[in-house]
Amino acid sequence: MLKETFQAVKDASIDLAILDTETINRVLHAVADRAIAETDAILAANAKDLQRMDVTNPMYDRLKLTQERIEGIADDTRKVASLPSPLGKVLKQSTLPNGLELRRISVPFGVIGIVYEARPNVTFDVFALCLKAGSACILKGGKDADDSNRIIVSLIKSVLKEFSINENAITLLPATHEATAELLHANGYVDLVIPRGSKRLIDFVRQEASVPVIETGAGVCHAYFDKDGDTDKGSRIIHNAKTRRVSVCNALDCTLIHADRLADLPAICTPLKDSNVLIYADETAFSALSGHYPSDLLRLSTEESYGTEFQSYTMAIKTVSSADEAIRHIRRFGSGHSECIITENRATANKFLSQVDAACVYHNAPTSFTDGAQFGLGAEIGISTQKLHARGPMALEEITTYKWIIEGNGQVRPQ
Repeated sequence: MLKETFQAVKDASIDLAILDTETINRVLHAVADRAIAETDAILAANAKDLQRMDVTNPMYDRLKLTQERIEGIADDTRKVASLPSPLGKVLKQSTLPNGLELRRISVPFGVIGIVYEARPNVTFDVFALCLKAGSACILKGGKDADDSNRIIVSLIKSVLKEFSINENAITLLPATHEATAELLHANGYVDLVIPRGSKRLIDFVRQEASVPVIETGAGVCHAYFDKDGDTDKGSRIIHNAKTRRVSVCNALDCTLIHADRLADLPAICTPLKDSNVLIYADETAFSALSGHYPSDLLRLSTEESYGTEFQSYTMAIKTVSSADEAIRHIRRFGSGHSECIITENRATANKFLSQVDAACVYHNAPTSFTDGAQFGLGAEIGISTQKLHARGPMALEEITTYKWIIEGNGQVRPQ
């Protein structure tokens, strides 16, 4: 039973409430410096995790840490430190006719639980954001990344100890299904749970949890190349969205192309050859690409080709007759994560931007930009695809809540 653990984290969250912003920022810089100093040890632990995973597994790239990636993680941690505190902001204030003064101010959630899979960078990101936002965090990582997560949490705890801060401000649970179940039912201890990972994981957390949940949904992302699209822009956008990092949730899964522009499809797809992207195309798109795209990388699509988050060098292509048909396809197969349109027609772009229901909708830019750091948020705790409380990249402001402060002078409510 983990009740004692949960209570210890809740106690730590109360201790965090008295930390000043300067101390928090110093801790974050110290964690970033320690990550760089301990790079070899982190990579050695990560290597143990990698040895247990098949290199063809789409999660392998997410699991893998490198010196460059650790440097990027440290930079993101420092960026979080550089951001203004999200706490104590007056969000609304007014004076009632009876003289009562009302203020709505931002405050920490308290204890935030994260259930995630093979992404050890999440361990750093969650701690940095939660600490800056005044909350303690309970981490439930997957067994695939357990060695990596344990050394990272140990590193962070050592920094907290140096600053005489309660080490339970970050706690890593055992990598077991039983620990997940206890976390999802830690009512009275955990204020919020955020799942990060596969659709199966997210669905499980949403269905099983009795504590509040914010979904960070799977990313089934589309790019629509309109009849008024620029071929060069389209080629670069689609290539970047598909191949930058195929295992992440903002990677492109399906390209929709207007039927009037099928002649340009070979040019649009040419850069994908170098990355050996496997394409599942409908019959008309297949015909347009035949003889122009490697035959061993070109296959006819099926119904299952659409609405799939591939997390690999695989992409579907669907021919549509209009922007309206593209929007209908996205409504049916999209996950509400990130969608884009490539067009030089402003009216068509505006229609797409207003009618596509997703957390992030792009015009002439790739879905690969859906990321807290890219949005100037320092880092992210996940991409919310729901509409309650937060939507899109969740960073400092999104992991705070608020309370009302009411100042009176003896007023009473009439009988």
